[in-house]
Amino acid sequence: MTDLVTLAEVGGSLAAIGGAAYARHAHPAAYWSTVGLPLSVARLLTSYSSTMEACGLTVQPARWRALAVRATTRREVRPVPPRRGIIRPTTTGLRMRLRLAAGQEPADVAASAERLRHAWGVHAVHVRDIKPGVVELRLVGFDVLRKVRMPRRLDAGPLRVPVALREDATAFVRDYRAVPHELVLGATLSGKSMYLRNLLTGLAAQPVVLVGIDCKRGVELAPFAPRLSALATDSDQAAELLPALVREMEDRYDLIKTRQGIAPGTPEELITSDIWGLPQDERPAPIVLFIDEVAELFLVATRKEEERRDEMVTHLIRLAQLGRAAGIYLEVCGQRFGAELGKGATMLRAQLTGRVCHRVNDEASAKMALGDIAPEAVLAACAIAPELPGLAVVGDTSGGWSRIRTPYLSLADAATTCRATAHLAPDAPALDPFRPYVPPLSAETPEPVATARPVTE
Repeated sequence: MTDLVTLAEVGGSLAAIGGAAYARHAHPAAYWSTVGLPLSVARLLTSYSSTMEACGLTVQPARWRALAVRATTRREVRPVPPRRGIIRPTTTGLRMRLRLAAGQEPADVAASAERLRHAWGVHAVHVRDIKPGVVELRLVGFDVLRKVRMPRRLDAGPLRVPVALREDATAFVRDYRAVPHELVLGATLSGKSMYLRNLLTGLAAQPVVLVGIDCKRGVELAPFAPRLSALATDSDQAAELLPALVREMEDRYDLIKTRQGIAPGTPEELITSDIWGLPQDERPAPIVLFIDEVAELFLVATRKEEERRDEMVTHLIRLAQLGRAAGIYLEVCGQRFGAELGKGATMLRAQLTGRVCHRVNDEASAKMALGDIAPEAVLAACAIAPELPGLAVVGDTSGGWSRIRTPYLSLADAATTCRATAHLAPDAPALDPFRPYVPPLSAETPEPVATARPVTE
């Protein structure tokens, strides 16, 4: 009987350990909520002071405090760590605010993030500046980019699309009002098309004019034709569509100038320099232009094509430089984009504020996307493995960067969404000649009453 009890105890322990190991690998979110969260909280509470001291994040206490300690306890006065706030558990980790001591800065805490990660047994530690003297530590319990699950609460809105998940478990929101134009680079099967698919379907539910240029005969953007107001599937059509967009931009500037020419004494809130200051009944709908494989617009074989290329590039540069105030935004995608494409390529890239770099085939491509804004992000982009499609490094001209991953969205679901939201497309008379043809849905073939069976001899 004693042997059976011992065997049951050992077997139960081994089963529990094996179950925890399996859950940690197969269901990391469930493992974190049941096992990882309590362990990390216990480590943090019991070792907070010693960990901060080991990381060099402690300072000498104030003089009055040192005198009070010596007078009341006669103990040795030890350095004090930053004051810790309430620990807030989340489904992916922990959040905690720190009030920095005198002489400390957020960069000091950020430099020790890797040490804090190992000390508290979490997957990653991210530091965010809240206000002067206060930082937030976001502890991530597991690799949230391995299996992307978007947060339940998303900060969506007009021209704001939650398109991917950051490595700190927050949503990456593509905000066209803050970052008007963006460059998206990625090799074949890197997830670039998935990023574009999520972004386009997110905008499909908003009153936005969607325009596409896909020189691969429309294989990427044609499935979304019901929601597109214009689509060019080759360079010849693009050469006609871009001048139409430039004319639309000029017409919108004329509208803005007309509004500015109002009588003296008008309140300042009625004077505007872009379409967002116009009254809602006069404001034209914003336009988002998606360009897939932008290099196809630059490639030429004859001198005649070279003249057409220069004209298209000039129109693109004008849209990038002047389009924001007119409510025209660019989403430029490609496998490689740099000076070797030809005249105007570098000038166009300089106008693309947002940068998204998926897995690329060489370091030079990563430098084209991120080298001029965040040099340290180039190494992170080159380290993306082929087994993780959709993983990318995103940066902007502020120098900040982070890793993101786009959730999987099937082409059929994206096409269904675009067809269901086709009625939301705003009127754009200037683009009617370029509206893609959408074949009607074919009636479903009724299933036979009985299944035909072959006759056997």
